[in-house]
Amino acid sequence: MNLLTVSGPPSSGKTSVILKTIEAIRKRGLRVGVVKFDCLYTDDDELYEKAGIPVMKGLSGSLCPDHYFASNIEEVVRWGKRENLDLLVTESAGLCNRCSPYIKGIKAVCVIDNLSGINTPKKIGPMLKTADIIVITKGDIVSQAEREVFASKVNSVNPQAVIMAVNGLTGQGAYELSTLVYDEDVKVETVKGEELRFPMPSALCSYCLGETRIGEEYQMGNVRKMNIGEDND
Repeated sequence: MNLLTVSGPPSSGKTSVILKTIEAIRKRGLRVGVVKFDCLYTDDDELYEKAGIPVMKGLSGSLCPDHYFASNIEEVVRWGKRENLDLLVTESAGLCNRCSPYIKGIKAVCVIDNLSGINTPKKIGPMLKTADIIVITKGDIVSQAEREVFASKVNSVNPQAVIMAVNGLTGQGAYELSTLVYDEDVKVETVKGEELRFPMPSALCSYCLGETRIGEEYQMGNVRKMNIGEDND
């Protein structure tokens, strides 16, 4: 079984890109499944079910979605093998732009859209900088010049990645992407013992444990303060 991790900022078009790409892959007679990770709510699993794609979803709730992903990915791979999948796609929830859900040796795709702002690539951390393939969506809404400038900004952040445009509505570019995400020579038996490409966002403080009161006397653990200077009051 192949394993693919897809991440990206919210509403960048991850689900649409995955659906169009799976449509192209299934024409080759391959069986594909999806696991959707999110935080509070998602109905994307219904879209996959409607398309006849085996799907599971997991909601992290109050936990960081990256930590939730890493805590469950081994069980997810076992589910994919039980389903006799040729390709298992995990769709991650990229919320803080510091997310790092990629595993060494597992192909990683980051989806980002042209409407997110010209400086957005610089604001996205490991989720963009360590991806193997970067998919840029919503190119039909902006001009050719804007597309080229945005792609150049993406390339400056991650020059090693394959950068390509995919239209999540029409499917243009999805076939080309499908040829890159599945490799019949790759077989993933387990991810147990594998390593993340980059450490996760870290925090273990009083607020992580349920504290809601504001003030230094209530702050414990991993706390970082801004350098504001002396208080003159």
